[in-house]
This record gives sequence, structure tokens and C-alpha cells, in this order.
Amino acid sequence: MNNFSYCNPVRIIFGKGSIAQLRRQVPAGARVLLTYGSGSIKRNGVYEQVMQGLEEHTVSEFGGIEANPRYETLMQAVEIARREKIDFLLSTGGGSVLDGTKFIAAAVPFAGADPWEILSRRAPVAAALPLGCVLTLPATGSEMNSNAVVSREATREKRAFSSPLLYPLFSILDPETTMSLPPRQTANGVVDAFVHVCEQYMTWPAAAPLQDRQAEAILQTLIEVGPQLLSQPQEYDSRATLMWAATQALNGLIGCGVPQDWATHTIGHEITAAWGLDHAQTLAVVLPALLRHQEPHKRAKLLQYGERIWGITGGSEVERTEAAIAATESYFRSLGVKTRLAEYGIAAAGLEAIGQRIEARDGKIGEHRTLGAQEITAILKACAA
Repeated sequence: MNNFSYCNPVRIIFGKGSIAQLRRQVPAGARVLLTYGSGSIKRNGVYEQVMQGLEEHTVSEFGGIEANPRYETLMQAVEIARREKIDFLLSTGGGSVLDGTKFIAAAVPFAGADPWEILSRRAPVAAALPLGCVLTLPATGSEMNSNAVVSREATREKRAFSSPLLYPLFSILDPETTMSLPPRQTANGVVDAFVHVCEQYMTWPAAAPLQDRQAEAILQTLIEVGPQLLSQPQEYDSRATLMWAATQALNGLIGCGVPQDWATHTIGHEITAAWGLDHAQTLAVVLPALLRHQEPHKRAKLLQYGERIWGITGGSEVERTEAAIAATESYFRSLGVKTRLAEYGIAAAGLEAIGQRIEARDGKIGEHRTLGAQEITAILKACAA
């Protein structure tokens, strides 16, 4: 296991009715910008609860943040925050709203010519507005990490960035707020969390048995709770379990001291930027193909994963790794999430451009830094039909 440091300053407030604690979390006298998405929080009662918690504050609002938050939209919020002298941001919604809010937090005090440089040139985040979160869609883990992903419509890019200044001061997680989610968003949340774990676990043995067992516990929990959520969407305990599992999947703990991959995410971001697929949909498409392509390099962990997660013990090593990958793909499909580009109407022609774009921007990717344009194209063609 490699040396590592771990610091997570986020205050988690979890459970039924926890939004009532909001009034004690926002700094006294703060001028608040409330950010949200399409407006579902006004239909499910969350907005009313949040506004009650903010009744002692000056509050401005900014809605309409997309499922893949767009730079163009977020810059409108930046203008409002600057004009209204906002000094605290409150994200109310899913991980995309929170990702967008993190960008707003970094962009408002940004001293450069264009805040997009934070993503395109990795310009350092020297200052950021403080922010908090009321989470209504478990998936990204953004409520307990300092990461964010933002798309730019004009250039069809989807880029990630991170800064220690972008940890939420607090995140309120009330599982009851997730009960109105449609099946598609619930399934996406399960897949997103599942692949977050795989990116940190499915690499090579690193003498980190505790991190492996923690990762496996999250995977087993997601496999168990996914079907429960789709058959009984109003069941509180299942909702609470998914919410906590998704947070644990990407709060940094299981990735401490171990190699990490993230190639599936990098490729998936490009698919979203090009064709607009949901983030989790791209992950379900790419992961099985990537695992098959990289099977010789990931074999030891795939064998461990197959035995511990799916109970696969019979056959040759290659047969067992393929069975583990097939079981993963079948699980995604059991949730109603497709695993082929053709099923989304995306043709195999032109996929080479994605690999070329990634290599030109990021060099080679994956835990071994060996996936360039040629390898990415092969992976995409494998999951095309």
C-alpha cells in the first residue's frame, strides 16, 4: 500500500427530517445564493423546507442547472453572485447541481480572464466562496469530496477539476427527499456509485486488504439495494442505504494508498459531451468493454472481484474473469441501464475522434497510463454494437 494523506472536512448531517438543521449550519448574516436544477425541489417539498431554514438570511436564487452542468449556464449564476455580493452558496439537488455550485464558488473570485481556465488549463483555485449542500439525488459522492465536472456547450467538452477549497462545509442527506426520483435516476445513481468503486478497486493488488474489503462491501450493498429500490421506491431503509453507499463510494477513503484507474470516466465524459447521454449510462457502456480490453492487466483483481462479489470460482482464470465482467454487465441491464452504444442510436463510425481528443488533451490514461487513442478506439468499438 502506498503512502497517503486523508483529510475530509465535510460535516455530514444524515437522516429523516435533517433539513430542519439547516438554519444552524449557514453562517449568521450570510448572503446566500440558493442553486438548484429543473425545479423538482419545488414540487417535492424540499424547497419549502430549505427556505424555512434560510428565513433569517438574504437569499437569491438560481435554478436551471442541468444534469450535466453547463459552463454557459453557470456563468449566469456567477454574474448574479458578483452583483448581489453573495458570500455563501447552498446547493439543493443532485450531484450535478453541487458540481455546478462548486464551479460557481471557484469562478466568482477567480482573478483570471476566463474561469473556464480552471478546467481547461488547470488554473489553481486560489479562493472560493464557502458552500453547503442539501442532497436530493445520491450518485456522484460530490457531497463529501472536492471534485466537480462541468460541460461547455460551445466546445462540446466535459472537464473535471478539484480543489481542497471546494469541500462543502456541510452536506444534509435526508433519504426521504429521494423517494420521488424516477426509476431512471435511481438506477443511474446505483450505477454511478458502483463504477466509482470499480475505478478505485479494479486495478492491481496493492497490499491494501482493508480498502479492498471496504470497496467490496459497497459493491455488495449496491447489488443488494438496487433491485429493492426499483421494486419498492418508497422504502426508506433502501433509500438511506443507497444514499450512504454513494457517499462512501467517492469520499476518498477506499482510494487511500491504492492505484486508481478513472479511464472509464474519462471516456464516458467524452460520450456525454458528444451525444448527451446520462453520465451513468456512459459508465455502464464503457466499463465492461474496458475491463475486457484490460483483462490481462487487471486479471488478479478481476479474479478476486469475481469470487468475492459474484461467487465465481470454477473454470480457467480467463473464463472466471469473463464471467465476472458478464455478471457486472447483466447487473447494469437488470436495472434498466443499457450497455451498448447502438442501443442509444450511436453508430461506430467516428469513434476514433474520442480517443484522439483524449490523448491530445490528457496523454495516455488508466492506472498504467497505457490507454491512448488506439486503445480507446478499440474499447469504444467493442461496446458499440
